[in-house]
Amino acid sequence: MKTIMQSRRMHSFLGDPSAILGLIILLCFLFCALFAGMLAPMNPYDLASVDLANFLLPPSWMDGGMNAFPLGTDDQGRGILSTILYGLRTSLIVSVSVVTISSIIGIVLGMLGAYYGGLLDAFIMRAADTVFAFSTTLIAVLLLGMFESRGLGTVILAICIADWVKYARTIRGSVLEIKNYPYVTAAIASGARDFRILFRHILPNALPPIFVVMAVDMAVVIMLEATLSFLGVGVPLTEPSLGMMIAIGKNYIYAGMWWMVLFPGLTLIAMVVGINLFADWLREELNPKL
Repeated sequence: MKTIMQSRRMHSFLGDPSAILGLIILLCFLFCALFAGMLAPMNPYDLASVDLANFLLPPSWMDGGMNAFPLGTDDQGRGILSTILYGLRTSLIVSVSVVTISSIIGIVLGMLGAYYGGLLDAFIMRAADTVFAFSTTLIAVLLLGMFESRGLGTVILAICIADWVKYARTIRGSVLEIKNYPYVTAAIASGARDFRILFRHILPNALPPIFVVMAVDMAVVIMLEATLSFLGVGVPLTEPSLGMMIAIGKNYIYAGMWWMVLFPGLTLIAMVVGINLFADWLREELNPKL
C-alpha cells in the first residue's frame, strides 16, 4: 500500500510542471549555498581578497565592468555575485534552523495541549494567541533589540520565539480529531503509555499538515531574515546577508548603481517563488480534502 501511495505521489509530482520547477530552483540554491566557497569568484569577507579600488564597478557587460565581477561590485569592492552566494548560505541556515526548532516546539506543545486538554491546553493556547496577536516581524525586532549580542544564533532564537505558534495551532487541530479515532481508543484501552500513544499512533497521522506549514514557513523565514537585516537588527555586518546587501544598495540606487539592489532582490524573489511552487503541490498532495 505504501509503495502504491509513493508511486501515485511521484506520478502526481512529475505531472506538475510548477512543482518540478520549484524543486529545481530550490536544489540550485541549495547547491550554491553548500558550495559557495568553491563557486564564488572571491571570498567577499576575506579582507585580503577585497580591494577598494574595485569600488562600485558595474556588471561585466557594461562599460567599466570587469570579467572578474560578472554582476558588479558594492561600495567596499566586494563582488555582488560572491556576496549573493555567501548570503544564500545565511538565508538557508536561518530558515532551516528556525523551521526545525519552531516545528519541534510547536508540535510538542500543541500535542500535549490537545491530548491532555484542561488547564494545560488553555495555557498553551492563550500563550499562542498572545504571540499570534502581534506581527512576527515586530516581535523579532523587539527581541533582537533586547539581546546584547548579535549573530546568527540570536536571529534564529528571536524568530523561533515568534514562529512556533502556527505549528502548535495546526498540530492541535489534527490531534483533537485523531485522538478520538478507534485505533487510538484501542491503544488507550490496552494500557499503552501516553508517550507511545502520542508519538507512535497520533503524531505520524498528524504530520502531513505540518509538512505543508514547514514548506511555506521556509519562504516566510527567508523574507523575515532579509527584512531584519535590511532594518539593521539582523545579522551583524561581518555576516553575509541578502537583506543587508539591499539595505546598502538602496543608498546608491539613485546614483545609477542599480545592480546592488536588483540582483540580491531577484535572488530573494526566486527563492520564495521556488519554495511556494513546491509548497503548493505539497499542500494539494497531502490534504485529502483537496
